[in-house]
Amino acid sequence: MGLMSFFKGVGEKIFGKDEPAAAPEKVAELKAGALLQHVKTLGLPYNKLIVKVAGHTVILEGEVATQEDAEKIALAVGNVEGVEAVDNNMVVETPAPEAQYHEVKKGDTLSLIAKEYYGDMMKYPIIFEANKPMLTHPDKIYPGQVLRIPPRS
Repeated sequence: MGLMSFFKGVGEKIFGKDEPAAAPEKVAELKAGALLQHVKTLGLPYNKLIVKVAGHTVILEGEVATQEDAEKIALAVGNVEGVEAVDNNMVVETPAPEAQYHEVKKGDTLSLIAKEYYGDMMKYPIIFEANKPMLTHPDKIYPGQVLRIPPRS
């Protein structure tokens, strides 16, 4: 999958308000642990997952069963406040074509995004389902968020 960019100033707030007054290596270790716990809390499947943090970049290594699993994990950690990029180096057991990605702009709705990618506003549930469990309701998207847009079926 490679490197994906995100807006560092938006997303889920899983890190403390102030970074601890510790060595940068310790801060990176704490952030990596918080991101791994975030993936576990969301119930995203993986066979093996190693999360590393270098500055505002997250590096993902390990193994997942499907391309969808790899993409969802990358989006889960990328759509966290303070993360600017995700370098996804996970190995996928069953390779498949990658999804497209859409950065939510002000005024976007899942219906409008579905119209753009699929030509049909009523296909918004496909995008909603493709971004679960990170999305909990079709109307709860925000500018700067990155969404998976699965290939047309």
